[in-house]
Amino acid sequence: MTAVAQAPAAPVRVHTGKVTQARVIKSEWIKFRTLRSSRWSLVAGVGAMIAIALLFSLAMKSHYPHMSAARQREVDPVADPMRGVFLGQLAIGVLGVMMITGEYTTGMIRASLAAAPKRLPVLWAKALVFTVVAWTVMTITAFVCFFLAQSIFSSIHLNKTLSDPGVLRAVFGEGLYLTVVGLLGVALGAIIRSTAGAIAALFGILLVLPVLGEVLNLTSWGDHVNPYLPSNAGQQIMALTTTSPDMKPWPGFLLFLGYAVVAMAAAAFLLKKRDA
Repeated sequence: MTAVAQAPAAPVRVHTGKVTQARVIKSEWIKFRTLRSSRWSLVAGVGAMIAIALLFSLAMKSHYPHMSAARQREVDPVADPMRGVFLGQLAIGVLGVMMITGEYTTGMIRASLAAAPKRLPVLWAKALVFTVVAWTVMTITAFVCFFLAQSIFSSIHLNKTLSDPGVLRAVFGEGLYLTVVGLLGVALGAIIRSTAGAIAALFGILLVLPVLGEVLNLTSWGDHVNPYLPSNAGQQIMALTTTSPDMKPWPGFLLFLGYAVVAMAAAAFLLKKRDA
């Protein structure tokens, strides 16, 4: 019998591509956009900001004709609708924390760090993906809230335009402030590695410290400490007029950004030193 010749097996191609920062960023983007928690956190933040802007604008329009002259002078058609930022920071802060603690909860962080053994590219990729998405969504939302509010205020001739002094900076700064809030959440998530613990730490910094700062205002040196607290400094960029002689809008925002950078540096150090 004649043996049947067998065709040689096709060579198996093994892709051993080098781990690059660009590939890690692509991986983190895929993780981010496929998680329902990411989408719902952004929807919650956007929805809360728009709802508050509409609520305050409509309420102000309704009550404005019945206000006293002194109270009418206190109405701020830019700052009042921006109060939704306080709810927006809750959603974006939680999203920043969960950007990394979610993987510690499921244990997926071990796979992520095994794929990128140098570890830091994973942290930088998470921070970059979050920054781009958060800044884009929050900045667009800030402008949407502004234009919606001004369209309502126009009927009582109280509307502002972006060309008015400080308005463009305040609206644009809202998106910047919220982005840094989320970045601080990413850093705290990497440091604490617990969702509940990192969220508690983040909102302790953003919400509790300012309350303690108000207590310090009762002392002679409290006025010089309060403006330098993280959220107080960061929110200066959204103020049309300077609320503190010790802190101007852009220096205040840069100080707030500095807090986030320091926290991110601490997160990077601990990520290199600790086991996953």
